[in-house]
Amino acid sequence: MRAAATSTAFSLLSPSRLRTTAPTTTSLPYRRRPRIAAMATAASSFRPEAARSPPAVEPPAPPLSKFKVALCQLSVTADKARNIARARAAIESAAADGAKLVLLPEIWNGPYSNDSFPEYAEDIEAGGDAAPSFSMMSDVARSLQITLVGGSISERSGNSLYNTCCVFGSDGKLKGKHRKVHLFDIDIPGKITFQESKTLTAGQDLTVVDTDVGRIGIGICYDIRFQELAMLYAARGAHLLCYPGAFNMTTGPLHWELLQRARAADNQLFVATCAPARDTSSSYVAWGHSTLVGPFGEVIDTTEHDEATIIAEIDYSLIEQRRQFLPLRHQRRGDLYQLVDVQGSGSK
Repeated sequence: MRAAATSTAFSLLSPSRLRTTAPTTTSLPYRRRPRIAAMATAASSFRPEAARSPPAVEPPAPPLSKFKVALCQLSVTADKARNIARARAAIESAAADGAKLVLLPEIWNGPYSNDSFPEYAEDIEAGGDAAPSFSMMSDVARSLQITLVGGSISERSGNSLYNTCCVFGSDGKLKGKHRKVHLFDIDIPGKITFQESKTLTAGQDLTVVDTDVGRIGIGICYDIRFQELAMLYAARGAHLLCYPGAFNMTTGPLHWELLQRARAADNQLFVATCAPARDTSSSYVAWGHSTLVGPFGEVIDTTEHDEATIIAEIDYSLIEQRRQFLPLRHQRRGDLYQLVDVQGSGSK
């Protein structure tokens, strides 16, 4: 039922179904622009450009407009060396299958627990033996010439620990580092209680990275619940939002896919998530279900809870097409509300 419904929805959005009422993807932006311009003129009194401060920027022309992405849903154990080797093998397999962008899960190199965060933490600045997970990711990105969104690992910096996602370019160099800005502190009586703030420190920066596969905004797990973060990334011109995340068995079934589709549909861009595989013997049991969502909120591909790698296609031309269908950027009410980017525009 679920698969059939998703397939039907996606087929209704495919170019072949859309041609009966609209031009092709290639001609659409040019032939519909007069209509969009007229709509923008009519709405000028609403000051849509003022709804974002600084004003939103358009996504830049990406180096690749169409490419394969891999979401590596890994099983995680207490054996750090084993986890690193298994992650590398998954990345190499994905690249062999044509993936130009690879995502890893949240906290993939050790157990997700407050007791484990200090034990498995790495000094990213020091590198080498002090950061074996980081070093592996840099090396494999360089050797395979791929862009790697390295899930997240526990990072030690001075006296603080962070839940950190590293983004590597195809030259193996660190292009961006996102420290989880919204810490996972929740208490659902009889279900789950967790407090990341017992050991971790919240990050202080938004992270938008220009890569060989486009402009990417980074969040980690709980960050996806805060729509303001995604809206700011969209205003900074992101094509794609990546969220390594380990939702649990209480909130996962209710919210995981819902939030991904909401962030994608609200901002009219792609959203990719990558979770660890489910281990029912672990103290923290992950929901799994790594997913790629398109700019209409459509699920492009997903998996269940076992260890698996999704390889799917991202086509950035769909972003402009969907934004032409629903011209939200020209319909915002800057005379009534405004989203302020405190740190300013541009990628970090």
